Amino acid sequence: MKKETRTAVYDEELRIEAYRFEGIVQPFPNHFHGHYVIGLVEAGQRVLFCRDREYALEKGSILLFNPGDSHACLQSGGETFDYRGLNISREVMLDLAEEVTGRRELPGFSKNVIYDEEAGGCLCLLHEMVMTGTGDLGKEEALLFLISLLLQNCGQPFDRCSPECRTEIEKACGYMEMHFKERIYLDQICRCAGLSKSTLLRAFTKSKGVTPYRYLETIRINEAKKLLAEGMTPLEAAIETGFSDQSHFSNYFNQFIGLTPGIYREIFPPVRLDAL
Repeated sequence: MKKETRTAVYDEELRIEAYRFEGIVQPFPNHFHGHYVIGLVEAGQRVLFCRDREYALEKGSILLFNPGDSHACLQSGGETFDYRGLNISREVMLDLAEEVTGRRELPGFSKNVIYDEEAGGCLCLLHEMVMTGTGDLGKEEALLFLISLLLQNCGQPFDRCSPECRTEIEKACGYMEMHFKERIYLDQICRCAGLSKSTLLRAFTKSKGVTPYRYLETIRINEAKKLLAEGMTPLEAAIETGFSDQSHFSNYFNQFIGLTPGIYREIFPPVRLDAL
């Protein structure tokens, strides 16, 4: 079996994260991110579940996730999985979209899996430059060209990518986003939303693609990523985001992100005290 390697880099100039996973067999449970993901399958086969659809991933598959797109994937076949991807925050994507389209509007991807040799080649070129820290001008050019290609082929206003949500569900989300550091019970969320437990669970899962508990854990992981990027230790990040202990936090983080909290923290430059 191919040796497993996981590499991640943060590019300070482009303000994006680059990942390279090789020899992976780890399944990823249903979750979502607060950022955009653009990825390319280089080897192996996987089954992806995203927005109530099932996809067979293979070499050449390009993955496109909007913020909030719930997705899960697992191994298919005996070959290990090789993948490279980029994580782009909403703020950076807003700037890129303005450069590409001339409109300062958050874009969305209408498709989650595409096959496009030109976009795939551009993604590989950009990814390699980010991972090796080379090609300043070419790097920025490649990023803008990639975003231009993707938005031209499957771009749409971001609000069309998110399923319509009832007011009660948004109240439940707002409650969890405000109180994620605390120990939250289903009764509290139901009282805030004005729904029974069974109705909340059914409507929430249909609307968001994940259960309320998985939504809460994902919020905590996304907040922990911000703290780790700012130089906080994994233990401190676990405490600040409401996890019961560091082991619980590390397990969830690795399941969702594919890296340990400590390795993720190391991809960012040290925080300068004179900048605080």
